[in-house]
Amino acid sequence: MFQDKYIFAQLASFLNRSKFNRIVAKYDDDKYVKHFTCWNQLLTLIFGHLSNHESLRDLIVTLEAHHSKCYHLGTD
Repeated sequence: MFQDKYIFAQLASFLNRSKFNRIVAKYDDDKYVKHFTCWNQLLTLIFGHLSNHESLRDLIVTLEAHHSKCYHLGTD
C-alpha cells in the first residue's frame, strides 16, 4: 500500500510557515488562542475553498467527519 502525505498536506508544505508565524507574532494574533490557531484557520479556509464548500457549516461537518485525519492534513 502506498503511504505518502495527503495531497492537501503536500500543497500546504509550499506555504512558508515560519514567515506566517512571524507575521502572526508581529500583530500578536494568537495571544488568547487556546486551540484553533491562525495557522489552523488558514489551512481550514484553504481546504474549504479547494473542496468547494459553500457554507461554514458544511465545512465544519466535513472536518468533524474526518477529525482523525486532521493531523495528517497539517492541522493540529
